[in-house]
Amino acid sequence: MENHSTGSSNDLHTASASSTMNREESHLPGVNGQNASRIVEADNRGKPVIVVHDLQKTYMLGQTKVRALRGVSLEISEGEFVAVRGPSGSGKSTFMNIIGCLDRPTRGEYWLSGKVVSRMPIEELARVRNRKIGFVFQGFNLLGRATALSNVEMPMIYAGLSRDMRLRRARQALKLVGLGSRMDHKPSQLSGGQQQRVAIARSLVNSPSLLLADEPTGNLDSRTSVEIMAILQALNQQGLTIVLVTHEPDIAEYTTRQVMFRDGRLIRDEPVRQPRDAQAEWLQLAAQNPDDNL
Repeated sequence: MENHSTGSSNDLHTASASSTMNREESHLPGVNGQNASRIVEADNRGKPVIVVHDLQKTYMLGQTKVRALRGVSLEISEGEFVAVRGPSGSGKSTFMNIIGCLDRPTRGEYWLSGKVVSRMPIEELARVRNRKIGFVFQGFNLLGRATALSNVEMPMIYAGLSRDMRLRRARQALKLVGLGSRMDHKPSQLSGGQQQRVAIARSLVNSPSLLLADEPTGNLDSRTSVEIMAILQALNQQGLTIVLVTHEPDIAEYTTRQVMFRDGRLIRDEPVRQPRDAQAEWLQLAAQNPDDNL
């Protein structure tokens, strides 16, 4: 979203999901699962959001040269939900840092939404990162003394939006993830799942082209993990492109495509033939434990 001075009721990328995402009314993750089993093919979902060609990254660790990426080439198209997997030291974190504009490659090219970003100066990368990419982290990365509303506002402050627009978008995003009644709560007053939903809301407010989720369920129990995956699936079904890093094979099964890294190389890239339906699983959990606050 390039124009940051005006907005409408649909200025959040996923605003059309709001009617199904109000968990405070339905007590459900609110996922439309009708497309959950459809395979998303890069060739037929429109132009690529991400294109990397011969991506290489070399670090110096003391006197030792570490080749973190060794010629990775990959395309991710609009509307895909891609899991990035691999053991520690495989290069997946380096890859995510580069596509998240947190780092630059030593060699190779990276295009984001049609623009070459691999050679941009640091200042321009920061602008692209703020306006084009939403981030969700394992540790939530919320400001402990700030309310949920203030945490969600933060990216828009850096983007230069007016206070009225910031408040409107932040409230809309929190309602979208079912936290409309907890806007004034601080992180210490929220559960782990609620904190991660605040982080998801924060990632959406600048209408990103891409959502990067780095181990978003890593600090959550299994039931809360299903809830978070239901929200991510709902966002993806609204058209948001999502790249998710995970060590957990079962979490990757909720996505529509998996890529595997090892020793700095991309060794496997394949569709998920039958993605798990997080909403259906959440409903089953709710039926089995009706007295639990899911």
